[in-house]
Amino acid sequence: MLSTNDYLLEVDNLKTYFPIKKGLLRRTAGFIKAVDGISFGIKAGQTFGLVGESGCGKTTVAGTIVRLTPATAGRITFGQTDVLSADRDKLHRLRRQISLIFQDSFGSLNPRMTVGNIIAEPLKIHRVVTGSELTEQVATLLRRVGLSADHINRYPHELSGGQRQRIGIARALALKPKLVICDEPVSALDVSIRSQILNLLKDLQEEFGMTYLFIAHDLAVVGFFCDVVAVMYMGRIVEQATAQQLYRNPLHPYTCALLSAIPQVESSRRYRRYVVSGEVSSTLNPPPGCTFSPRCPKCYSDCFKRMPALQESKKHKGHLVACWKYL
Repeated sequence: MLSTNDYLLEVDNLKTYFPIKKGLLRRTAGFIKAVDGISFGIKAGQTFGLVGESGCGKTTVAGTIVRLTPATAGRITFGQTDVLSADRDKLHRLRRQISLIFQDSFGSLNPRMTVGNIIAEPLKIHRVVTGSELTEQVATLLRRVGLSADHINRYPHELSGGQRQRIGIARALALKPKLVICDEPVSALDVSIRSQILNLLKDLQEEFGMTYLFIAHDLAVVGFFCDVVAVMYMGRIVEQATAQQLYRNPLHPYTCALLSAIPQVESSRRYRRYVVSGEVSSTLNPPPGCTFSPRCPKCYSDCFKRMPALQESKKHKGHLVACWKYL
């Protein structure tokens, strides 16, 4: 349980399970444990990175935070608001303070709406501005993300991937949110465009004082962009530390494997080659003990029997890890 009161967002023991229905009566035969008891906190103005391979539950965490995906258990607190128990009015006000930037810049934009209408939509829904002031604010947002007011009457299919992502960023900024959830915002972009978008996000954070939850699978990007990094594996956080701590001294074997997979051209450090064998276990029937134990080259008998909790390492202050070797 997190006890510090200076977090903008607190997630405590969050679980999001998806039921498996079988038979004519559609009875529940089991659960896919997409998110299985994770806890973390994000301070105002901070960039918190959530990293892991595809299918580990990162996007499910984002969807649960904004109530697009129902939680099974746990608690989410944004400021003084209990997100999971918020009624319709509270949730409406909450969504004005939390915005999302999606990975698929084309799929997240309505192809039948012009750029101007896409950016203006949240302003209209929340009745922030109207009339000529609305058009002026849309043009200002476009200029702020590096586009011109000439794009207002264009459609998403007329723009490049990088331009569409800038439109998504402008839409996310429209209501001046306190928290922006970036769900793999640069993974679908070319490398040259990637750096431009990341620098834009950094500049906007400094200008507007926003807080980011940055979701990615690329540790090279996360190391450049984030203050604190949490590594997820099969619905659980297995390691959490400042970006500097994590990259200088990774503890969990899974984190070591991820870091060793970074191309040397992209990494300022050289990590020892760390090979992991086998496939990711099923979240429907996770292995007993540590979920990483079937693939871990350093596991021993306790790893197969008991699940390690995410705790501070005895030898590394402020560095959280879920590994029996360090607890």
